[in-house]
Amino acid sequence: MLRECTIQISPEALSKEDGIRKVAARELRVPPAKINGWEVLRRSIDSRKGKPKFVMKLQVAIDQEIPENRFPEFPLQNVSNAQEAHIIGMGPAGMFAALELIRQGIKPVIIERGKGVRERRRDLAVLNKEGVVNPESNYCFGEGGAGTFSDGKLYTRAKKRGHIKEVLEILVQYGANPDILVNAHPHIGTNKLPKIIQAIRESIIECGGEIHFDTKLSDLRITAGRISHIQINDAEWIEIHALILATGHSARDIFHLLNRHKILFEAKSFALGVRVEHPQALIDQIQYRCEGKRHPQLPAAAYSLVQQVQGKGVYSFCMCPGGIICPASTAEGEMVVNGWSPSKRDGFFANSGMVVEVALDDLPGQGPMAAVEFQKSIEKRAFEAGGGKQVAPSQRLGDFVQGKFSQSLPTCSYLPGTNSADLRDILPPFVSKRLQAAFRSFGKKMKGYLSNEAIILGVESRTSSPVRIPRDKISLMHPQIDALYPCGEGAGYAGGIMSAALDGMRCSKALSEFIKQN
Repeated sequence: MLRECTIQISPEALSKEDGIRKVAARELRVPPAKINGWEVLRRSIDSRKGKPKFVMKLQVAIDQEIPENRFPEFPLQNVSNAQEAHIIGMGPAGMFAALELIRQGIKPVIIERGKGVRERRRDLAVLNKEGVVNPESNYCFGEGGAGTFSDGKLYTRAKKRGHIKEVLEILVQYGANPDILVNAHPHIGTNKLPKIIQAIRESIIECGGEIHFDTKLSDLRITAGRISHIQINDAEWIEIHALILATGHSARDIFHLLNRHKILFEAKSFALGVRVEHPQALIDQIQYRCEGKRHPQLPAAAYSLVQQVQGKGVYSFCMCPGGIICPASTAEGEMVVNGWSPSKRDGFFANSGMVVEVALDDLPGQGPMAAVEFQKSIEKRAFEAGGGKQVAPSQRLGDFVQGKFSQSLPTCSYLPGTNSADLRDILPPFVSKRLQAAFRSFGKKMKGYLSNEAIILGVESRTSSPVRIPRDKISLMHPQIDALYPCGEGAGYAGGIMSAALDGMRCSKALSEFIKQN
């Protein structure tokens, strides 16, 4: 007999060989000896009241063997001689769009401005050690997109955009840990994502798809209301049948290209703030209510914070337990930070973006590029305050809230280095004042969070795309241009790996229908 149950189990009990068996037997009211095995269907941690406990949904085998857990496979066909469709960008949206095109019998041709993951690592090493930005190969541009070296969080609220489980199962098929199928907040880890992305690339090529690295979209041509040609690397023109535009939220040259051709898009709200970092041990003590080290069964503690301040949301973004802060700039003369974690999340620090909503009426200018130009102005100001070479302007958290200049800064994970600065001189007043108020509130919610042991670095400005490229709700095509599919984060339709992957698959299905009818 197979029965399901939900149990709560302490880390101490979980560490015992028969801990789950005993708790499950008590919950199901059967002798422990009758339980022959179990499968974890869902797993989370509840630390809201008292000591933390694991909450597990189990399928339990009573007086029978547990069935072998078989993960579904998603067979692909050879499309070497099939109709082509082009994809600009090989981030999550572009990769999953390519896989779906193959399933639909269409040959994907991916144009990626950056490098493959292995070559990309070398550019990131130079960026971290020397503070030199390669504008085509960095934390945002290259194989796998911004998600490759940014933790690999797989949690999403995009429940209505597609089959989330299917995306997770595809990632498992290409090498991800099956735990992502059951964990409440799954992630892969920056150290493991590159191999998974390489496996996806190899699969696309084996099926007859094409991937062109170091290849940049530089122009496009519209003929009779339909996209007909693209130019790459300011040289070669290529005739195309359909185009999925999945460039990511930092491809500002693409926004300028659309603007030059008077292709409709609009400025959109985004979020702006700082990245805050604490010792991980401090976050563990706050979240798990432990005085010393956390129990070895417990992962590095995370947090999620949100506060309304004067009508605007202030919230944590991309929280990285045991993580590292990294330089996410895509050009010289700008200063942008982000964060990531390895799969074990075993680093000394915990970091998170802490950002404030920026609405259209907060922008000093107007027009489709208004939010982009606003972003750029703040990033330039941060670069100048840091002093160059991707050194980040920084401040102790307590000093920032009190309006004091930090005479010294604590050690932090950010490799290019930090420079004391008053972040209020960099951020707009409506952002800095709300951040100060929110940090005070967060300090009350999490005793010890508002501390001068913590440091804030500026600026966190690439939380989402500053533009939205419109598309028809049914066909998913641009309303002015047939066969052009704005897709993923860069077009304003996603916010992370999962939602971008789902959007890529949606666009490919819509493109397939268009090709069949034309």
